[in-house]
Amino acid sequence: MDINATLIGEMLSFAILIWFSVQFIWPHINKAIEERQLKIAEGLDAAERARAELRDADSKVAAEIKVARQQAAEIIDRAQQQANQILDKARGDAIAEINRLKASAQDDIASMAQRAREELREKVGALAVQGATKIVQREIDPAAHKALLDQLATEI
Repeated sequence: MDINATLIGEMLSFAILIWFSVQFIWPHINKAIEERQLKIAEGLDAAERARAELRDADSKVAAEIKVARQQAAEIIDRAQQQANQILDKARGDAIAEINRLKASAQDDIASMAQRAREELREKVGALAVQGATKIVQREIDPAAHKALLDQLATEI
């Protein structure tokens, strides 16, 4: 292998290329690589923070849901109590109304019974007077008297 001017020229130009690359190109490439590494690291940190915030938000949401369910249960209980109170009041009012109507009906029945007794007394009195009139107009005959009593009994 002969070392000639071409090989020395090539080695010299290769050395100049390496020196030029190390002095001017490599720092820019290295700087871009470092910036990229920083961006990736920041992205990973941001992702971790986002995961932590998501966990915190999930726990807050779970707590809020728990509170909302408790409030809903309390509202349902209060509504049930109010419904029961309204139902009890309506039941009490209905019983009071039934008792009032029952008392009114008993009063009506008592007054109708009293009127019926009075009418019956009047009719019995009138029939007794008629019967006495018929008995007095006829002779006192046991057979006739029995017939008149039977007739009065059928009329009563």
